[in-house]
Amino acid sequence: MIRVTQTISIAESEIEERFVRSSGPGGQNVNKVATGVQLRFNAAGSPSLSEPVRRRLAALAGGRMTQEGILIIDARQFRTQEQNRRDALDRFIALLRKAAQPPKRRYATRPSAASRSRRLESKRRKSQTKRTRGPLRRGEDQ
Repeated sequence: MIRVTQTISIAESEIEERFVRSSGPGGQNVNKVATGVQLRFNAAGSPSLSEPVRRRLAALAGGRMTQEGILIIDARQFRTQEQNRRDALDRFIALLRKAAQPPKRRYATRPSAASRSRRLESKRRKSQTKRTRGPLRRGEDQ
């Protein structure tokens, strides 16, 4: 079991890892060894996640989640398979922790009297500046 938060634990059987060839430096190793990791997690079918967490996870994951609700995390940063596995798992857990936190409730506030007066004063100044920019009329100094 992978402990994400106090209330969320993911069974290791729910996570699938696929190993792919990584691009980048590595010499001859690049073409021979599959060091990149593709972590797959079926968020839509997971009994470990509640519906609100699932919705927030889908919103946070964006393009990393398929239409079927499968979260895919690619890790190809390191040269070794083990480091990439650890990286993918860490990123997965961080994403789940962020999705597990409900958003803070937003309270309606009003602008202060001082901020309103500053805003109106700046509008008056801009208006005055623009009024004086117009073309000169007959009888006015040049």
